[in-house]
Amino acid sequence: MTDLEKLKHLLEHWLEHNEAHVKTYGEWASKAESLDKKDLADILRQIVEESKKLNVLFSKAMETI
Repeated sequence: MTDLEKLKHLLEHWLEHNEAHVKTYGEWASKAESLDKKDLADILRQIVEESKKLNVLFSKAMETI
């Protein structure tokens, strides 16, 4: 496997892994809100949005290979 092939594989893995984290962060944001931790829930939702931006960058990186 060339380094470029390995990098493509890693990018695919990182994207998939990050998507799973986005889901988990959102679930915990909802739980935090139900525990009357609105500030925490808001921060977790910001993390969700920033993570989604990373997903766009992972996708763009894969397109360049």
